[in-house]
Amino acid sequence: MTIIPMRDLKDTVEIERRCMEEKGPVFVTKNGYGKLVVMDIEYYEQTMRKIYEAKQINEGLSDLANGKTVDGDAVKQRLAAKYGI
Repeated sequence: MTIIPMRDLKDTVEIERRCMEEKGPVFVTKNGYGKLVVMDIEYYEQTMRKIYEAKQINEGLSDLANGKTVDGDAVKQRLAAKYGI
């Protein structure tokens, strides 16, 4: 994990290099407190994809726990009857 002071943001080439090397976020502080997070776009997209997938899994588990499911064989039979398959 890389932590840098706000004043180091002036050196954008160095920040970009650190993001690429770390393969993760660079944390920026101001007066000793966290203020910003800078990250490579690839890392950002990967993180957002993981968050989306986790949300989908949680929704599925919630549906399962609340009985909001449909039997696969029953769906196949209804589709077959409806479309003559």
